[in-house]
Amino acid sequence: MTMSLIQKYNVPGPRYTSYPTVPYWDNASFSTERWLESCKKSFDESNSTEGISLYIHLPFCESLCTFCGCHKRITKRHEVEEPYIDAVLKEWELYCKVFKQKPNIKEIHLGGGTPTFFSSDNLTKLINGIVSRGNIVEGYEFSFEGHPNNTTKEQLQTLYNLGFRRVSFGVQDYNPEVQKAIHRIQSFHDVAKVTLWAKEIGYTSISHDIIYGLPFQKLEHIIDTIEKTKSLLPDRLAFYSYAHVPWIKGSGQRGFKDSDVPKDDVKRMLYEKGKELLLKNDYVEIGMDHFSLKSDSLYKSLNNGSIHRNFMGYSSSKTQMMIGLGISSISDTWYAFAQNEKDIDTYYELLAKDTIPVVKGHILNKEDLIIRKHILNLMCSLSTDLSKDIDTIDFSTSLNELNEFKEDQLIEIDNYKIRVTKKGRPFIRNICMAFDMRLQRNKPERQLFSMTI
Repeated sequence: MTMSLIQKYNVPGPRYTSYPTVPYWDNASFSTERWLESCKKSFDESNSTEGISLYIHLPFCESLCTFCGCHKRITKRHEVEEPYIDAVLKEWELYCKVFKQKPNIKEIHLGGGTPTFFSSDNLTKLINGIVSRGNIVEGYEFSFEGHPNNTTKEQLQTLYNLGFRRVSFGVQDYNPEVQKAIHRIQSFHDVAKVTLWAKEIGYTSISHDIIYGLPFQKLEHIIDTIEKTKSLLPDRLAFYSYAHVPWIKGSGQRGFKDSDVPKDDVKRMLYEKGKELLLKNDYVEIGMDHFSLKSDSLYKSLNNGSIHRNFMGYSSSKTQMMIGLGISSISDTWYAFAQNEKDIDTYYELLAKDTIPVVKGHILNKEDLIIRKHILNLMCSLSTDLSKDIDTIDFSTSLNELNEFKEDQLIEIDNYKIRVTKKGRPFIRNICMAFDMRLQRNKPERQLFSMTI
């Protein structure tokens, strides 16, 4: 990758875990009634064939990590656990009343925050309460995010007994200076301990999250982190670009100066070196920012065409409907998006009134659905075919922009069939932006997204 390409394409852009992206949701035409109509439609279409996915947001953390862009609440008071579990189960009960029959549960993912903030007893109460109102389908996948510093062997065993087989541990970087800057102090010993516990217990997919572009991060830090990671051989890796957006996230990302954050070609060099080391150690690049061993379900889903991307990132299976439970969670019926109330007290108040706590969202129109399909194709399989939709949507602006990518050898175009080249992979977000008609029509007045490179 040349410096000229980095300078040309390193612009603010979405990560496309959805289309339209959240800043372009049409909240004015959204309502709880329209959202529930969409839920009923999607459930009726897909529950009996695919089942549904659940994302459960567990927002509590004992300390603030300054790299984090997730919605969280910092507290050491564990008495908050039980009321929150009760509220999530109440929300699930309200959704189950909307459905005509028992939901077939294909996926559950516990995200945060720190899911392992919660005790084994409360995690058991949560999962048993969820599955008691549904049926677990064949080939289900339950997964959770664990903090290496506070995940206990008891929690790992408890969640395994409840059906969880995939766990993701947040590593980020092993260098002490970087860890201090992001307020995430954890040793290799702690990461190794929980990883080996998970393997011993029987988890079939163990993942590590690593971030490049963190403050004070240097090439030798990435090399050391990857070397330590490969010694533990996790089944998959998320190798994320640090999204430095303090103007959106506030003081949480102001534990260091902007000048401490690697940029442009320096930042990209960190990724390229990390990628080189991973590929040398039998990892395969999956979509954007993800790597896996060939034995992992993520690689297998790439080969059989079932890989999917949503608000949780890449998934080894697809469901049309994903319900988000808990504060700030986002739901997706394919036809509509909805986000829950972020304030925990208001969330509790809405549930006390038997009200599903969605507060904003977007109903997709025909154009949205078509554009979403093509962006998803590019993000998952690095190719898409416009030919069937060329008479329905005016792609002229998109095709004009794509010509520049073609000239730079980042894509190949053949009779409306678009394929991202190996050289073009680092620019996948930019390529998807060429299809983002809402972004084209309404350029933001201020920077809403992190840089693409």
